[in-house]
Amino acid sequence: MKPLTALAFDFGTRSIGTAYGQTVTDSARELPPLPARDGQPDWNQLQRLVEEWQPKLLLVGLPLNMDGTESELSQRARKFGNRLHGRTGLPVEFVDERLSTRAAKEEAFERGHRGNFARDPVDSIAARIILEDWLRSRSA
Repeated sequence: MKPLTALAFDFGTRSIGTAYGQTVTDSARELPPLPARDGQPDWNQLQRLVEEWQPKLLLVGLPLNMDGTESELSQRARKFGNRLHGRTGLPVEFVDERLSTRAAKEEAFERGHRGNFARDPVDSIAARIILEDWLRSRSA
């Protein structure tokens, strides 16, 4: 397999977490979250992010219910992913993100987060976790 770079997105209605990773070292890093209005990012800002990091693949976390069924938010995440593909021309994969937000909050508390997730979201931590899970699944 040849090396692959990816941007991951943790879709949210007020903030969209972002992370960058690559398969050479199977590593990922958090990037600043994108502000959103009712799930809509500043598409120009998102395009600049894609131009800066030049990923070959875009990953979008899919917030499934614990039983694996889709919710209204997962349908909105799919719509976001479809728009990403339409605007960038890059392939988009959806990644099961169940429990990534919980893991992101736990990690944030370990880093000293005070618990005000509206003011200080953990979406980019979640995006990094989604990307790391995807990387692990490729090497399994």
